[in-house]
Amino acid sequence: MEKNDWEKLIDSLIKQGILHSPKVIKAMRAVPRTKFLPKDAQPYSAVDTPLPIGFGQTISAPHMVSIMNEALELEVGMKVLEVGSGSGWHAATIAEIVAPREIPRSEYGHVYTVEIVQDLAELARKNIRNAGYSDRVTIYCGDGSKGYPEKSPYERILVTAAAPNMPSPLIEQLKPNGIMLIPVGSVSLFQNLIKVVKEPDGKVKHENLGGVAFVPLTGEYGHQF
Repeated sequence: MEKNDWEKLIDSLIKQGILHSPKVIKAMRAVPRTKFLPKDAQPYSAVDTPLPIGFGQTISAPHMVSIMNEALELEVGMKVLEVGSGSGWHAATIAEIVAPREIPRSEYGHVYTVEIVQDLAELARKNIRNAGYSDRVTIYCGDGSKGYPEKSPYERILVTAAAPNMPSPLIEQLKPNGIMLIPVGSVSLFQNLIKVVKEPDGKVKHENLGGVAFVPLTGEYGHQF
């Protein structure tokens, strides 16, 4: 059987060494971007580039979601916070790893995701529901730069917009031995992707994973305009 464009893209990311762990590969194969894109962008779902989703926001390129999901070191049962829901796609790929359908529901992890743009939060909820992830992903509208303390602490946190500095509430809401990924830098679409590991004593270690280009984080701990 001939492979479709999404399968070909995943194969290419594997060949490039971007995708390498079986659970992340499985999740990326299971959740193509198509259902999370506006109709006019759907033909470009398998093109490895960010795409507009409205409201001045974009959906990440597949290679970037792959890089982040690999670096998060996700495991079944984990509680994850995402800052910046977008159209819901990244959260769905994570749900496939922390709460795969083949395990008992009692062992599910969960993805909590916060979106500051109300219309986008509503769109993400619709997409998550239509794609069958409502039992594994919960979307809130609010200032994600402050995290979501009601469900903290989290084993993993990912931020999908660039912050000027490391938001202290996110560090506080990260569990000991937890991992956070956050782009840090200017609004000029060049930042560094920082991997934060919180040690058992509460100290944090930072690792620079390289240059990235994300839309700016807004809110109290984001860029001020």
